[in-house]
This record gives sequence, C-alpha cells and structure tokens, in this order.
Amino acid sequence: MLPLLAVCPCVAELSHKNTIIDSQKATMQGNSPENEIFNPEDLTKSVKPPKRSIFGKVVLGVTGAVALGLVAITTPFVTPALRKICLPYVPATERQVANVLQLCRKGKTHTLVDLGSGDGRVVLAAARHGYLAHGIELNPWLVLYSNIQARWHGLSNLASFSRQDLWKVELSKYDNIVIFGVSEMMPQLQEKIQKEVNPDCHVIACRFPFSWRPKDCIQEGIDSVWLYKHPFKENP
Repeated sequence: MLPLLAVCPCVAELSHKNTIIDSQKATMQGNSPENEIFNPEDLTKSVKPPKRSIFGKVVLGVTGAVALGLVAITTPFVTPALRKICLPYVPATERQVANVLQLCRKGKTHTLVDLGSGDGRVVLAAARHGYLAHGIELNPWLVLYSNIQARWHGLSNLASFSRQDLWKVELSKYDNIVIFGVSEMMPQLQEKIQKEVNPDCHVIACRFPFSWRPKDCIQEGIDSVWLYKHPFKENP
C-alpha cells in the first residue's frame, strides 16, 4: 500500500478531498429546515397582530358612543310599554289644549297639575293664562325639554315640571287636575282622586272619561274633554 501511495500521491489527495466534501454535506443536512425541531412558540412570536390605526380607534369609539346615546334616549320612550299600565307619550292637539283651558277653574291664584305632562304644552298654555301650573312626567328627557321650554318662553315662574310617578303625587293642593289617561288606568286613578282632591276641585279627563257623571263636557272626537267636580257622583 505504501509503495502505491508513494507512487500515486494524487490518489491520497483525492481521497482527502472526498472526505472533506462528505463532512460538509453532513453539516449542511443537519442545519436544513427538515431537520430542525418545530417549536409552537416560534410561530406565535413570528405572527404579530396588526396594529389598529388611530382612525379605526376613533371610529370605533364614536360608534360605541352613538349606540349608547341612542339606547339612553329611546329607553324612556320604550319602557312604558313594559309596565302593567301603559301611559304612552301622545302629544295633545291644539284643540285639546284649548278645550282643557275652557273647563278649568278661572282665577289668577288657581293651580293646575297635568298628570303625564309629556312635552309640557298643557302646562305652558295654562301658565300663559295665569295659572300656577305643574307637570308630572316619568320620562326624564321630556321633563328636561319642558323645563327648557318654560325658561325659553319666560314662564319658569309659573310653569314647572318634575320627574315623578303620578300614583305618588299628592293631589290635595291643586284646584285643577288634568289627565290624558288610558282606559286601563281610569278606575284606579278615579279611586285616588276621590280620596285626595280638595272641595270644588275641577278634574278634567281627556280622551277617556271617568265613570262619574260629568258636570260639563266638550264632545269633539279625539279632542273631547270631560269636567268633573267634587263631590263626584256616579252615572245613573
């Protein structure tokens, strides 16, 4: 063997080169992607969630604020339908307001309360005629609107509004009681009025009458109003 290598040194050199090449191939194969161990954490590190732009955040915030605002505004108008006795907001017509004032007790010192005052038009009209008028309403937005209207028209010294349950109002201090009721509530309200009102009080029912015998009435369809005076008498 030694003589052969001595005679052919090129063979030994070639063998040495082949050994180096084989070693490099083995190293490259060991570092190839196929031979690497998969680590799930590497995937979570490499995939980053896209950053939300400032404009997107602003749009999202505005949309949320608008949605919450709509819920806050509409809820007081929708919740009456969920109560046992529903008293919806239905604005009085100009003719109804005129008919109510026609049947009220006259006098500068007389008082009036509107049970379920809505947007306040009856109370404001009464204040213009010199009544010390107050509106009772559960809807906070309508109470706010009515008080703003009273200030705007310079009537805040005579017209006022409060958020209150009409069943908890003390009626004895009023000379005129106005109610735009519904048929389901009239019997209970009639009982409350019978117990609480003062003598000579005028009770004016709009849209739906009480079972008492009216002292006067204005029959004009949906604008009809009925006047009842204490002591009340049932219809025969």
